[in-house]
Amino acid sequence: MAMQEKQVAALAALDEPTRRRLYDHVARQPDPVSRDDAAAALGLPRATVAFHLDRLADEGLLDVVFARRTGRTGPGAGRPAKLYERSACEVAVSLPERHYALAGQLLAAALEEADRSGDSPRAVLGRRAYAAGRNLAETADPAFDPWAVAMALLEGQGYEPRMEGSEVALVNCPFHALAQEHAELVCGMNIRLIDGVLDGIGSTGLTAHLRPTPNRCCVRLEARSSLSRNCPGWGGNGDQRVVVCRPPS
Repeated sequence: MAMQEKQVAALAALDEPTRRRLYDHVARQPDPVSRDDAAAALGLPRATVAFHLDRLADEGLLDVVFARRTGRTGPGAGRPAKLYERSACEVAVSLPERHYALAGQLLAAALEEADRSGDSPRAVLGRRAYAAGRNLAETADPAFDPWAVAMALLEGQGYEPRMEGSEVALVNCPFHALAQEHAELVCGMNIRLIDGVLDGIGSTGLTAHLRPTPNRCCVRLEARSSLSRNCPGWGGNGDQRVVVCRPPS
């Protein structure tokens, strides 16, 4: 499941009123909470509490720990109780998809490195973004077609790649608000990130170019050879997001 889908699923879990009450109760407690504690505090049946607490744990919103509440150990101390506490999971969903945390990490790391090295912050940011793109490419399965891998990775990062003629348009900008205020800096970071993805995958037949377009990503991908619209996965309607084929060699 993609990260955005996981985040949506976690938020959906909190849409149920009883589950949300339980989450809020556990989150406010200084120590892990047992099923009995939560049931007594909220006046709910224990079975209902157990079901919802386990669902919250399954979605990553709560962590499960086991501990003996009496503090005793050894024979006769009894079985550890199943306890729940708020997890470190952070849930944030944006539509269209945005990745401001990634931009913030790259910018902060670039400034720190530039302070130490004396290099231009912009140059360091470009290197950092390129390295991040290559790291992302390393998560892909090399057994799959490079073209399809590139499209899937870009889709997973929120770029919404779509075929337009012989080019791939990136319909969404994951850094939209930042790019609106700091276009030159953010778009420069963006193209280096995508360069890193393409170079890390290799043999995609694609090159990235800066071509700012209103309400879209500033980067556009050009194919080095004409695309076949008859390959598997091509929808033929010009708006399919993820292509599962590659240009003919």
